[in-house]
Amino acid sequence: MVPDEVVLRRATAADAPALADVWLRSYTAALTGVRRAHTDDEVRAWFRDVVVPERETWVADAEGVVVGLMVLGPGEIDQLYLDPDWRGRGLGDRFIQLAKELFPSGLSLWTFEVNHAAARFYEMHGFVAVEQTDGRDNEEKEPDLRYAWSPPS
Repeated sequence: MVPDEVVLRRATAADAPALADVWLRSYTAALTGVRRAHTDDEVRAWFRDVVVPERETWVADAEGVVVGLMVLGPGEIDQLYLDPDWRGRGLGDRFIQLAKELFPSGLSLWTFEVNHAAARFYEMHGFVAVEQTDGRDNEEKEPDLRYAWSPPS
């Protein structure tokens, strides 16, 4: 389980470097066969200049250490990354619960087809694959899946 000391809170500008580091570590660990479309420095600049100031960005803060992040768009989970050492502790569950509370009418998200662990995770939380692409429209050119969640009727 996630220790009680882990707080989910909105990101601040000061969090941007740590958020980028979590994203980079998580991407490297989870998506070993997927080429990254941007350099480390470009990812860091994107978090600093775009993600934190312009998007609804949430941080998992473990006593001052950023261990996860979730970026939301209107009715969408745009990014959900956990530090590899924090996977399997319930932190992703807490992020999903928060997203569902913030968007109770439904959510969607994209994940790469090769990310079987993510697919299982989202399906466990009630998401259903509703679209599959060959990847031509994403920067990585990697086949992907769009998942959707709707609240129970």
